[in-house]
Amino acid sequence: MNLNKNIVVFGGTGYYGRHIVRSLLGNGIIPAVISRNAENAYAMFDGQAKIIEGDVTDIQLVRKALKNQEAVIICLSAVKPGLIRRMKEIEYDSVIDIINVAKEYGIDRLVLLSVYTMRMDVLEKLGIPEFGKLKFELEKVVMSSGLNWTILGCAPSMELFFAFLRNRKMAVPGGGRKKVPSVAAKDVGIIAAKAAMRNDLAGKRFKLTGTEAYSFPEVAGIISQKTGKSIKHLALPLPLINFASAILLPFYPYVRYLYKSLRLLNNFPEDEADKVPDEYTCLSEAFGHRLQSLNDYISEKIAKHEL
Repeated sequence: MNLNKNIVVFGGTGYYGRHIVRSLLGNGIIPAVISRNAENAYAMFDGQAKIIEGDVTDIQLVRKALKNQEAVIICLSAVKPGLIRRMKEIEYDSVIDIINVAKEYGIDRLVLLSVYTMRMDVLEKLGIPEFGKLKFELEKVVMSSGLNWTILGCAPSMELFFAFLRNRKMAVPGGGRKKVPSVAAKDVGIIAAKAAMRNDLAGKRFKLTGTEAYSFPEVAGIISQKTGKSIKHLALPLPLINFASAILLPFYPYVRYLYKSLRLLNNFPEDEADKVPDEYTCLSEAFGHRLQSLNDYISEKIAKHEL
C-alpha cells in the first residue's frame, strides 16, 4: 500500500480540521492548510504546518494549494455566525472547484468529511429538506467524480452533550430523548489522516462514531454516576426557539440553523441509532484504531477536572 505524504487540508483550522492536521503532523507529514488568518493558524500548529493564507472560495488560492499535492482532505464548514450566509459558497461551490482542479492536476485521492447519515426522508418529514440538500448533492458529485474518494460521515462531537451542561443541570431544547451517535474529535482527526494517507479505500463511505448511541438523559445519568454529583436533566421548549429563530432570521440566520439542528437532534432515526455498534466495529476494523467510548470520554474529562 502506497502512503500519500503530500496532503492539503481544506478547513484545517476548524473544529475537526485542527485534529486532522495534528494527526498528520504526528505521522511525520507536514500538510498544507488554508486559513483566512495565517498568524492564528501558525500559532495553532506551533509553526509546523504549511499555511496558505486566503479564502477557500478564491479559485487561484485553490490552484496554489493543490499544486504538487498527492491527496486532499476537505472538512469545510460555514456553521459560524459570521459565515452561515455563505454556506453554499463555502461548503458546495468551493468544493466543486477543488474537485475540478484536483482532476486537472492529476490528484487522485480525496477524503470528504460529511454528515453522519444522509436521510432525506427524515428531513422531508420534519419539513426541512433544504437542511441536508447541500450535503446530499455534494456527496453525489464526489461519488461521480471518478476520483479515488472516501467519505467520512461524522457523528456530532461528544462535546455536544456538555454544551448544555451548566451548574449540574443539563438543559436541552426539546429534551434530547432520542439516542444519537457521537464521536471524539481526536478520533475524527486520526481516522481522516489515516484515510488520506491510504489509497485502498476507494468508493467507501464510513460512519464515524463511538461505541454506542446515547440520549441526553442517559448521559446525564452516566455523569451523575461517575462524578457522584446529581445532574438534573431538563427539557426546554423547542417551539420558543423556533419562534425566536423566525423573528431573527433576517438579521441573524445562525439561530435558524441551530433550531433546525435541534429538530434533527430530537428526531434522530431509531434504526440508525441501533446500527451504531456495528458501524463502530466496521470503522475500527477498517482503520485498526479503537475509537474512544463516551464512557471513557467522560472519565477523561473527570480526570482533567473538567467535570
